Amino acid sequence: MSNIPLAERMRPTALSDYIGQDHLVGPNGVIYKIVETGSLPSFILWGPPGVGKTTLASIIAKRQDRPFYALSAINAGVKDIRDAIEMAKSQKFFTRPNPILFIDEIHRFSKSQQDALLGAVEKGVITLIGATTENPSFEVISALLSRCQVYVLKPLLDADLIKMIDLALTHDEVLKTKTIKVIEYQALIAISGGDGRKLYNALELVVMQHFEQETIEITNEMVTQAIQQNLALYDKNGEQHFDIISAFIKSMRASDPNAAVYYLARMIEGGEDPMFIGRRMIIFASEDIGLANPNALLLANACVQSLSIVGMPEGRIILSQIVIYLACSIKSNASYVAINQALAHVRANPSISIPLHLRNAPTQLMKNMDYGKNYVYAHDQNKGDLGMECLPKELSGHTFYHPKDNPLEQKNTQFLHAIWKGKYGY
Repeated sequence: MSNIPLAERMRPTALSDYIGQDHLVGPNGVIYKIVETGSLPSFILWGPPGVGKTTLASIIAKRQDRPFYALSAINAGVKDIRDAIEMAKSQKFFTRPNPILFIDEIHRFSKSQQDALLGAVEKGVITLIGATTENPSFEVISALLSRCQVYVLKPLLDADLIKMIDLALTHDEVLKTKTIKVIEYQALIAISGGDGRKLYNALELVVMQHFEQETIEITNEMVTQAIQQNLALYDKNGEQHFDIISAFIKSMRASDPNAAVYYLARMIEGGEDPMFIGRRMIIFASEDIGLANPNALLLANACVQSLSIVGMPEGRIILSQIVIYLACSIKSNASYVAINQALAHVRANPSISIPLHLRNAPTQLMKNMDYGKNYVYAHDQNKGDLGMECLPKELSGHTFYHPKDNPLEQKNTQFLHAIWKGKYGY
């Protein structure tokens, strides 16, 4: 038996052993190329828990033979940052590359803490690698963000997780001493949610409960029973963060205000940043309510503004009010669907020509080429005389926006029908 967790025992030390994130560390990945060339800009790794952010930073430092200093924003203050920078200065020589300062959970740093990093990054005293589960555009000050690349890490794929399981069973110093067969992978994969650390925690838990057996055959039922009996194990280090916010969003989407307020309370009691909750509500108001009730977006924004003025604990009342409002609102994802479908068409056909009548014609030559010809100025027309085709001819008549069956969007349908008279399905 080992007191070191399986996830730590299986932490890779070289890129060749790193599983997942092929878009970054594969042969054509930007981080792979950076590591191989020896140059290294400051950058931030943005992605969910357990996908290899800390591991990747450590591998890079080892591969480039750079001094490596690590801080966690959860328990580090300005003094710790300055001490690490001074230590990095003492390690900096003409023939040696910059030391790496790795900041885990960098989104938790205050403005003053991030300011303390800025000078060292600007002067090249350190190369900063930050790790965050939050959008750095919201959580990292602009001056620091402008000096860093941002690389997005994705949840691990099912194939990655299966590879990790098989690797642990054959290479881990403890597990390889037993005969372990995985009969069914689905429950382990589902519980992990794309999180490698969760996966290894679950695998280790299941194996340890049956370690006295000569042969261990892992099934979905065995995994489910083990996890249900030890559910608290998956709440440490905030690993339920994404599960709870998912339940919160899905409860509002299902128009269940009771469940939505319950998960709101779970987040508040767990110390979640109320501004994070507020931002998710803004996204929800547009993605899931949208044109069925445009006021939802205004109120979600007002909630965030009010939180910045009032703060907590009184802010919990404002959050509760708007959560209940959003949960009880009519829902429509028509805007969300429309932009996703339009983006899919653009990505598939990025170079479709803009119709001539919609093009700008600032010169006579362009006018001679029929740029802007036959353009109909809407303000000079009656509603019934509108209906000028604006999509490229390759997409003529294609519909991206499909109004939902709710009072406000049915008004949109009536308005559009008066203009297009059945075209686009209106």
